[in-house]
Amino acid sequence: MKKLLILSLLTVASAAALAKLPALSDEAKAKAAETAAKAAWTGKLEAYQLCKSQDKVAAAYYKSAKATGKETKPPTPAPACADPGPFAYTPPEAKPLEAAGAHSPAGNATSPPNTKQPDAVGNPAAKKS
Repeated sequence: MKKLLILSLLTVASAAALAKLPALSDEAKAKAAETAAKAAWTGKLEAYQLCKSQDKVAAAYYKSAKATGKETKPPTPAPACADPGPFAYTPPEAKPLEAAGAHSPAGNATSPPNTKQPDAVGNPAAKKS
């Protein structure tokens, strides 16, 4: 009895997990794109701050080593810290439906819609009634 109850609960849970969510609205898509851009900028900012702090620690180490008379090896060259600047997000321009061609009329016909050829010749597999 317990196994049947557990099995039925798992079935209900899996059905709920497989339920399809509705499509995102345009505003939600724009908000998600802005959030992704903000996350990418935050990652660049954190890398910049880490680079600056590493430079500061290395400078302090070489200063203290020089003061105590320790022999140090020259530092390995590293790329300069790149400041990402302030966060700026410009959303992509969305085309209106008319510009996308959704409501545009069909193009001009290049040939007539019918021919002098009988349908039986052009479509021999069609059933005759």
